[in-house]
Amino acid sequence: MTRPGKSSRARIQWAIIGGLLVVAVAVWSVALWWPPHRRVSAQTPATGAPPVVSPSPASPPVSSVPPVQTIPGMPPVPDPANLYSETATGRLSPAVSGALARVYVPNVKANTVTVIDPATRTVVDTFPVGLNPQHVVPSHDLTVLWVANNAEGSTKGSLTPIDPTTGKPGKAVPVDDPYNLYFTPDGRSAIVVAEALKRLDFRDPRTMTIQSSIAVPNCAGVNHIDFAIDGKFMIGTCEFQSGLVKIDLVERTVLGYLALPRNGMPQDIRVSPDGQTFFVADMMAGGVHVIDSARFTVTGFLATGTGTHGLYPSRDGKKLYVANRGSKQIRGKPKGPGSVSVIDFATRTVEITWPVPGGGSPDMGNVSADGSQLWLSGRFDDVVYVFDTKTGEVTTIPVGKEPHGLTVWPQPGRYSLGHTGNMR
Repeated sequence: MTRPGKSSRARIQWAIIGGLLVVAVAVWSVALWWPPHRRVSAQTPATGAPPVVSPSPASPPVSSVPPVQTIPGMPPVPDPANLYSETATGRLSPAVSGALARVYVPNVKANTVTVIDPATRTVVDTFPVGLNPQHVVPSHDLTVLWVANNAEGSTKGSLTPIDPTTGKPGKAVPVDDPYNLYFTPDGRSAIVVAEALKRLDFRDPRTMTIQSSIAVPNCAGVNHIDFAIDGKFMIGTCEFQSGLVKIDLVERTVLGYLALPRNGMPQDIRVSPDGQTFFVADMMAGGVHVIDSARFTVTGFLATGTGTHGLYPSRDGKKLYVANRGSKQIRGKPKGPGSVSVIDFATRTVEITWPVPGGGSPDMGNVSADGSQLWLSGRFDDVVYVFDTKTGEVTTIPVGKEPHGLTVWPQPGRYSLGHTGNMR
């Protein structure tokens, strides 16, 4: 047998290398062809357990909450689980960039508005407005603050505009019985709550020219409103009929009425972050009714304190601050057992109640832009209360006679639905 020469050995080596390359290419091709969803994780256990299958990287995350289909013209709801997401600390709209940091307090019996600098907590101005100013209301586009002067028992109702960049009032607009003021979610109409007339007047949001009206004959004392998460309906409180009214905002018709238990006197109303529940303050019942949004039925009640009145979400949308006015009377006495209760939206429980030291009458107001303070009018004590939202500590500031629906400005949010700053 002859031994192979150097050239023969070289040919054999190159043949082996070529074969190995063919096998490598074949394995690589199979790996590419193999479906991604069948690839086995590198963490496959060495035991006889089935392999851990990794999801395809191309698969998008699936949201547990479906998107909200809003009415035409209404801004989208970025977080269906929290409709207050855009009112969080730091989310100020460019529309309020020139606004002065102020608190505007309507004094019902003095026919004036007191202006407070929240940084120094001092009164910096007081000016006259119309008869019986009830609430200071941010416009839908955040450029005007409207003072609702309902002129109780007369036909001299009006809306006084305030320029938030100067803090000064403009010429009042005559309007029938404006106890309160709201705006449709699409911004196309202002809603004047004509309480004494049992009527909701839809008006041009800038000129306040009348567009249409909805009569609510079975809702005596209609005064506070909040809106469905998709803007399709709103629910109003009937203070003197112990009930609620539900309004279709697309067809602008009454859908129905709901009688509340406990022979109550409902006041403010607020929708839950997920839009599935409405919370209704009841000053006679001393607590908050829980209402199923879709079925329009009462599902619960949370006792809070005497004279339950105003409702205000925290900046993170997790808590609901409840103002307990300290009296079941429409015209109560000073130094009543007033307090603020804190409800957890998720658990629907009262976490804590902060009493006003020495008594008081916390009524309407709102949360500061940074969420650290809750500002409320002291209706029967002629003061404003500033609650620390972490400790419940209270500071008081003297104002005019019978302060009511104050607003803190500016506030975070893309647009206003009315009242003292129902922002979204």
